[in-house]
Amino acid sequence: MKKYIAVILSLLIFTSAHAGMSKDDKSKAWDCIGIYMANYFLPSGEKFEYGMKEKSISTVKVLKTYALEIGIPEKEWDEGVNKAVDKHYGSKYDQAKTEKCHTFVEALVPNGAERVKKVVQTLY
Repeated sequence: MKKYIAVILSLLIFTSAHAGMSKDDKSKAWDCIGIYMANYFLPSGEKFEYGMKEKSISTVKVLKTYALEIGIPEKEWDEGVNKAVDKHYGSKYDQAKTEKCHTFVEALVPNGAERVKKVVQTLY
């Protein structure tokens, strides 16, 4: 009986570790990372504000940190990121998509806006 209780508790703990990011949330987060990385590596001639690049790269870092905190394996996370970056690399800056991603991340990650600000301040 103790073994069954231990197995059930283990499953509950494992399940709750992934509770912070559903499959749909992971997909959206990866898509946003692809958008952010495209923002960071904009082709020459694109107009942008430098602060947008700082916020984009900082948000990528915050999302990865959060994913690892809630128990998503780093290899799984990185594979999703690579696919998203390949999908969006070379895209033009889209302010509406970028703002939508900021809103998503701020809702997904506890204290998301503050965490991003903190990373932005440590870039230099």
